[in-house]
Amino acid sequence: MQDLKYLTRKKRSSVFSLFGIRRHNRALKPQAAAVSRTIPPVTGTHRQKLKYGLVFIAIVLALTPISYLLVKGAPRVLHGVTDWVAARAARTPVAAEAAKPPTAGSFETACALLDGATSADGRLVARTNDGRTLHYTINDRLQKRVHGLLAEKQVPYGVFVALEPASGRILAMTSYSAADPAWTQSAFFDLYPMASLFKIVTATAALEARKITPDTVIEFRGKFTSENPRYWDASPRGKNNRLDVTYAMGKSINPVYGRLASEVAGKASMMESVRKFGFNQSLLPGIPVKESKAGEPQDQRSLMLMGAGLDHEVKISPLHAAVIMAALANDGKMMTPLLTERIADSTGGAAEELQPKEIRQLVSPEIASSLTRMLSSTVTSGTSRRAFHDRRGRPVLGNIDVAAKTGSINGDDPRGHYSWFAAFAPVKNPRIALVALVINQDKWKIKASQVGEQALSEFFDR
Repeated sequence: MQDLKYLTRKKRSSVFSLFGIRRHNRALKPQAAAVSRTIPPVTGTHRQKLKYGLVFIAIVLALTPISYLLVKGAPRVLHGVTDWVAARAARTPVAAEAAKPPTAGSFETACALLDGATSADGRLVARTNDGRTLHYTINDRLQKRVHGLLAEKQVPYGVFVALEPASGRILAMTSYSAADPAWTQSAFFDLYPMASLFKIVTATAALEARKITPDTVIEFRGKFTSENPRYWDASPRGKNNRLDVTYAMGKSINPVYGRLASEVAGKASMMESVRKFGFNQSLLPGIPVKESKAGEPQDQRSLMLMGAGLDHEVKISPLHAAVIMAALANDGKMMTPLLTERIADSTGGAAEELQPKEIRQLVSPEIASSLTRMLSSTVTSGTSRRAFHDRRGRPVLGNIDVAAKTGSINGDDPRGHYSWFAAFAPVKNPRIALVALVINQDKWKIKASQVGEQALSEFFDR
């Protein structure tokens, strides 16, 4: 018979054993026997282990809700980190893209290299980084003459552009600033108040509506130089001023062209003319020129101010203005400006020939002819007569007739008085169209019409 004292239950692990409290195996006793259970006091090593265990449980209980929140919010946190990284990447420009130069044949590259171009047989050439040679359309003598004049007079701001009307080839493109040399970098492409050059747009609207001819007479009250439409309406009592639109173009009479816009052409015809002339649109793709601006007038007074060229928010770039004058000289056909005529590859072999390209038919040949007649009065009897005649009244260009328009207005960007001169010559079979803009400040240095006269004298070697 087996001894009962060896019939004990097998040891099992328990929570108590984890903390050092051992449950001793109990010998099987008869059911009737009373069972006495006691927990021994926790002392010594057992006490230390219990303390560590309680600390461990406390840490687990404390970390459980935090772990739950982290797991639950992980997608949102990950999404936020991703957005932050993407935002940082978007704000940081890629160096390779930022430093990438325009293609060798682009207008922008040719413009950037123009100042460093060298003269070869009266034409300018420049070499690109990839070894190509740009052959400019620039007339070197004309370029130097105008730039030298602007520098000699120390004009605060001055810019000049000249084109060949039939092809769009740029004959000169230069700028100078005694006030801010950095301004010259974008002077051709920035926008400035158009002033009375806009009278050309007004005349076009009325001519295309078949409501006037160059001989049409307009009546008005007030002074010739009035800038307030309140005094422009014709008085029903008579005793009004009466001028034909051709003389008024040459003298740049504000009341005539203000009334022409509001009472003859009308708002619809005016805005259609604005569109045809290339305002509020990308007219010259591939050229870093800003879009010329001409907002729609909201009332008759605003329409009159626009028609007279007194709306300061009607703005144009010198390059766009030159393209317009070249189009009028070219029977109304507007051409893309070309700064280079040939691009030779690095080996000196095959060369890319740049061909003239028409942009649009700005006006019909008949309208262009009428505008030419009206613009011719600017030099013969108008605002540029003194610049193109000597003290005895003799034309400085001899028998070369010039069609032109001046403009004058105050501006703030940059601050000063804006003097425009836009022209083409000869009137018959034009060979050059040009625009000069001079911004004088406290002291006048030179007028734009004087720059135009010097340029034409150089071009025709007078």
